[in-house]
Amino acid sequence: MPRVLPTPRLVLLALFLFAAGLMGFGYYLQYVVGLEPCPLCMTQRVFIVGAGLAALLAAICNARSTGAVVVALMCLAGSGFAGRHVWLQSLPEDQVPACGPSVDYLLNNFPISEALEILLRGNGNCAQIDWTLLGLSIPVWTLFAFIGMAAVAIWNGWRRFP
Repeated sequence: MPRVLPTPRLVLLALFLFAAGLMGFGYYLQYVVGLEPCPLCMTQRVFIVGAGLAALLAAICNARSTGAVVVALMCLAGSGFAGRHVWLQSLPEDQVPACGPSVDYLLNNFPISEALEILLRGNGNCAQIDWTLLGLSIPVWTLFAFIGMAAVAIWNGWRRFP
């Protein structure tokens, strides 16, 4: 029996839906459970949305290899921030950086370049673990999601498809 693989466009659409599901779950945790996202969480959300929109655009334009590159780059950048977040959470309590001001305060009171630099570095708020699933924090799961999305995008971009 021949193997039936999904079309490249269907895989790209699935990547978009996966990213949308991640964002939906993030908003559920924020607005229903009451977890306030830290600066690194917000940064990771940007890259999840970017990867999802890149996958959707590639599906619409039927640009699977270009889409694979863009999705993989977004996931690579996002995994860098997720990895830093995981690292901050693994630090001993006495080595955690000081907590910083809220995102709103930073954006309202600092030049955008300085506010973004502070946001991208993360702070003590980012080291706090408020929720886990199977003993793993949200940034760990996000890191797994980025790696998985990048792998699927690369596989989809360069696989042979009749």
